[in-house]
Amino acid sequence: MTRSTVSSPLRGLALNELLYFRVISPEDIGYVFSAAPAKDFGGAFVSIYTSSYNEILLVPADPIDGCEPLANTELIQGQVILLERGGCSFVHKAQQVEEAGGKAVLIADNVVENDSLYLDMVADGSTAMPSIPALFLLGRDGLMIRRSLQRHALPWAVISIPVNVSSLGSFPLNQPPWTLW
Repeated sequence: MTRSTVSSPLRGLALNELLYFRVISPEDIGYVFSAAPAKDFGGAFVSIYTSSYNEILLVPADPIDGCEPLANTELIQGQVILLERGGCSFVHKAQQVEEAGGKAVLIADNVVENDSLYLDMVADGSTAMPSIPALFLLGRDGLMIRRSLQRHALPWAVISIPVNVSSLGSFPLNQPPWTLW
């Protein structure tokens, strides 16, 4: 699977573009991360200037693969949910999050060594068409976020998504040290 450069009518942006989000807390992972939008399903962050979530929670799902109904629905309501790739389709994962009340889903690669390859998340041929934004996150980034939450015994991170990286005058572009940009 590779990144496409074709424009998508669902997104309002070219598929080779990445969206960025900033972790506000915990501070030890206070970086700007990149994520790739799903290719042909899910909702969109219509514009990085008009549809953003400032200081929204990033909640790891239970179960982490999101292939079964989510157990931590009380934390998921209205938040961005972190899942891990594998076990079922990307569409199924996004559908589970949407049904649990999540606003968006970040699906981290289950290959934790992956720090550079964005995969195309494509529809699975089912009739399910989740309407929430779905983004692919590098495996190393997902691992580091989950590790930080475990280390601090936190049930979520606080993030802002999306972030316009061309106008980061109010805070430094603090990139994860393990990722090449």
